[in-house]
Amino acid sequence: MAYDSTATKERILAAAVTEFAAYGVAGARVDRIAAQAQANKRAIYDYFGDKSRLFAAVLERLMADLARAVPPGDEDLSAYAEHLFDYHRAHPEALRLLMWEALELGDQPVPGEEARTRHYQDKLRAAQSADGAGDPRARLFLTLGLVGWSLAMPQLRRMILGPDHTLDGLRTDIAQAVRALSAGGGLPGQP
Repeated sequence: MAYDSTATKERILAAAVTEFAAYGVAGARVDRIAAQAQANKRAIYDYFGDKSRLFAAVLERLMADLARAVPPGDEDLSAYAEHLFDYHRAHPEALRLLMWEALELGDQPVPGEEARTRHYQDKLRAAQSADGAGDPRARLFLTLGLVGWSLAMPQLRRMILGPDHTLDGLRTDIAQAVRALSAGGGLPGQP
């Protein structure tokens, strides 16, 4: 049977998603990724260079998948928030990887930053308020925060909302909050 480099790269990326989501870059181990991918460590270095570049490849793939799944359409911002919530709920590793990126890279440039910035710029159309008031960039940022924080902090969700508050109920709450933001209420710098 012939060696299939494309299949090997895909197995490495899939294994790296799991490893980086669990441990971040610093805690991830190339030997665990290789074992999970049924590849040798040399293949990882040959295809991706080093662990940091592999993490960058994982993030670039993640963001491309997310952009395809939740495209920057013209739907209203609350619909975008619901779709994003659904995506992160179905793919919890995506949010974990973004959190690791923030922890490990901080305010430094991130993998695929230009493409990711363009994606968010495209979302600004949906962030325009009905009356044109307020800053749509702040509205979009706050929407991303509502979605991400709500799913990233299950312990706070439980302590504040109670153990019986469902994710479906939270999805509805987020959509309502984003609609309020889009109606021009509650943003800094607004009358």
